[in-house]
Amino acid sequence: MTGGPRSSDPSVSIVIPTVGRPSLRVLLDSLVQSSTHTGLPLPQIYVVDDRRTEGPPLDLTGLPGLDVEVLASGGRGPAAARNVGWRATDTDWVAFLDDDVGVSADWLLDVAGDVQQPWSVGGVKAQIAVPLPPDRRPTDWERGTAGLETAQWITADMVYRRRVLCRVGGFDERFPGAFREDSDLALRVLDAGYDLVQGRRRTIHPVRPVGWWASLQQQRGNADDVLMDRLHGRDWRARAAAPLGRRPLHLLTTGLAVAVPMAWLMRRRIAAALAAVGWAALTADFSWRRIAPGPRDRTEVAKMVTTSVAIPPAASWHWLRAIISWTPPSMRPGTLPGAVLVDRDGTIVKDVPYNGDPSRVEPMPGAAAALHRLRLAGIPIAVISNQSGIGRGLLTPDDVAAVNSRVEELLGPFDAWFVCPHTADDGCDCRKPMPGLVRQAAHRLGVSPQSCVVIGDIGADMGCADAAGARGILVPTDNTLPAEVHTAPQRAGSLGGAVDLVLAGRY
Repeated sequence: MTGGPRSSDPSVSIVIPTVGRPSLRVLLDSLVQSSTHTGLPLPQIYVVDDRRTEGPPLDLTGLPGLDVEVLASGGRGPAAARNVGWRATDTDWVAFLDDDVGVSADWLLDVAGDVQQPWSVGGVKAQIAVPLPPDRRPTDWERGTAGLETAQWITADMVYRRRVLCRVGGFDERFPGAFREDSDLALRVLDAGYDLVQGRRRTIHPVRPVGWWASLQQQRGNADDVLMDRLHGRDWRARAAAPLGRRPLHLLTTGLAVAVPMAWLMRRRIAAALAAVGWAALTADFSWRRIAPGPRDRTEVAKMVTTSVAIPPAASWHWLRAIISWTPPSMRPGTLPGAVLVDRDGTIVKDVPYNGDPSRVEPMPGAAAALHRLRLAGIPIAVISNQSGIGRGLLTPDDVAAVNSRVEELLGPFDAWFVCPHTADDGCDCRKPMPGLVRQAAHRLGVSPQSCVVIGDIGADMGCADAAGARGILVPTDNTLPAEVHTAPQRAGSLGGAVDLVLAGRY
């Protein structure tokens, strides 16, 4: 076939989280077949082993043309596994595939076309097809899986621009299962000002076999809905095309079930009888709505009746537990921050007071290597700098921009720059130790101030971090006052040492 990607086209890598299901080989085989059909080479593939306990190595033999790197994520769930995968990439785009899908024969050609997007596009979704039995009506589980065909932004097959993933911090690892973590990421990408568009590639999502109580286990997702409410507000369902469903009736059904024995113990027999009738009516309605569209064979009917009794209390329990145990989002030990905000003078380059001369810019020892490690980890980096020389008339904004440009030439690109041009007498909100620069940077990068780490060399840097609710790491120099060292929330001997703390989640 012709019309494949050119050497100047955007590069793509593939990330596949897995728990070692046999379907992984089916997916990899379909990728090989797409390569054979289109004549295009397969990109680098990162398979992330998310099994909780160490097992036998994944069987990836006998698949020609695959360039696979196997990573481990320690059984922390699909969000964490995808983060491990995309942070290992160095391509323009990252294609996320679930290990239970198969790609079409033209997939490689189509994905090469899908990533030909303007910079305003942060992600491209696939067309998902769910094959259903041709000879009978689908079961309740099969109908639920078929809903993926119209779901928004599901990571069964979703391609994101890597730079966008860096900017928003990737997947939120507080979502433990394969539910809502994809909607959360998509909404954060949209909030960061990017578009998500429909692509032309096609991916097949078969209905995988499940046990009797699979629909009951799915009710854990009610806790994820509480997290979505907290993070995105109550309108997130309309934005993500995720209707509320039957939860209000589940709560009512559960309430009636609890009311029956309580009323009976209180010797209110009529109230107990009415509650029992209400519970039975709601349960029967729920069962029939699940039974009627299906094959109605004996096994399916029995499964629907038993699970319809158990689902309302399970859904109510997970929802109420999440509400009661909710705590405001904050960074947890062992997690990467949403962004790192670095001071300029004395932190990443040597401090030259009121410097407007790019030729005088000199990086701090080890700064380039330290910043490179942050970029490899996929952590957005912004510079926040007081430049009162502008307000004093000693520098022009163009002078500062020229110096900043030289810093980038020597240390690599930053995701954003934020400069306060004011003097201490101006009473602005952006001059450190005020929190303005941290808040501006967090807003631009699409993360919360609480998820940011500020690295600087003086107390004002730590003060602005504290005022904004961010974490601070002080890297003292000869200009750092002893009192500033003593009161610093966290200290490191160098910028590289501070990055060690960040990457280890010890901040």
